[in-house]
Amino acid sequence: QAIGGDTMLSQIIRRVADAQAVKAPIQRVVDKVSAIFVPTVLLVALLTGLGWWLAGSAAEVALIRAVAVLVIACPCALGLATPAAIMAGTGAAARQGILIKDPEALETACRIQVVAFDKTGTLTIGQPKVIEWAVAGDAGLSLDVVRAITAAIQSGSEHPLAKAVLADVPVSQRGAWVASEVQAVPGQAVQARVALPGQFTNVWSLGSGHWLQKNCPDWPDPESSVHEEIFSLAERLQGQGATVSWLLRHDEGRAAPAVIGMLAFGDELKPEAAEAVARLQRMGLETVLISGDNRGAALAMGQRLGLSDEEVLAPVLPGDKAAQVVRLRAQGRVVAFVGDGINDAPALARANVGIAMGGGSGIAIEAGDVTLLRADPRIVAEAIVLARRTWRIVMQNFVWALAYNVIAIPAAALGY
Repeated sequence: QAIGGDTMLSQIIRRVADAQAVKAPIQRVVDKVSAIFVPTVLLVALLTGLGWWLAGSAAEVALIRAVAVLVIACPCALGLATPAAIMAGTGAAARQGILIKDPEALETACRIQVVAFDKTGTLTIGQPKVIEWAVAGDAGLSLDVVRAITAAIQSGSEHPLAKAVLADVPVSQRGAWVASEVQAVPGQAVQARVALPGQFTNVWSLGSGHWLQKNCPDWPDPESSVHEEIFSLAERLQGQGATVSWLLRHDEGRAAPAVIGMLAFGDELKPEAAEAVARLQRMGLETVLISGDNRGAALAMGQRLGLSDEEVLAPVLPGDKAAQVVRLRAQGRVVAFVGDGINDAPALARANVGIAMGGGSGIAIEAGDVTLLRADPRIVAEAIVLARRTWRIVMQNFVWALAYNVIAIPAAALGY
């Protein structure tokens, strides 16, 4: 779908090259050490020559001792300790489908303590399907009409749940219902005027449980068996991990809208999701699920992933994901956030390390510090392991370079 510099391959090459060209924070420290190291070696060489000459050695011997100090000293060992390892590490990561934006992300990734996951599209397949429809007993509408109205509301949306509705309600079953003045309430609902041609138009909305509580605080009526029936069905489905949406009709002159129906969506966990979480936990990392679903559905999903109730944060509106990441960081922990959607971009940007899943939105990938080319959550653990290994090698290189100079320079100065 693109040519030249806009192709995915060109972007990968550019990102890897950028990562290898930028200096890591520790490299800046090493550069400062090298800036002191070189004049110090020159001074030691001068003192060595003077010392041997004053001690009675011939001028040629004193000069040879001074030159030996200059020859044996290796400032480039210090200077190359970090970039050599980073080039190897980022190259190895790219071969495994892990793109690291810059060395600072690599350095931070080795200190990650908490990995927070978005749910939809990250740990789930991201292709929800409608698994249940229900009409409130006092709605006065048939199931077919409710399905047609719901499809009309969702007809212009690209949201995964909207696509699931449109896939479940074929065009032939939607009749002549038409939606107008469609408005989205991010993370909560979509509203529209829906009617048959030539008829009075009602305002309808299709929203989450949070939207239902906000608009119908007194629903369900505890004395209504009709309300109890559809509400109990919704709770049972949420307990199984389903996402529930409510269809409301906003009648003029009524303080609260009427609850017309309910539909439930199922989105399967990726086969490798539980293994990905378990692998991170074995590495000693805390794992957290951040979900916009209601608490019951999110807890059911968390149980399937092996998470405790405390590790499930729900319901969290899309705009509040970043706030949850900031809250975790405020506890003094290094936090990675893994997401793939447009609404994940703020959280990816606010995390110590933002990890964008391959196949996600361009905005999410741009906001992340690390991009996984395959939409496999198990690669998150591989990325952290690789970062730890790379940084261990950086420190080993630095220690060897420092130890060599500390031992070799005095030995040369002493005539060995």
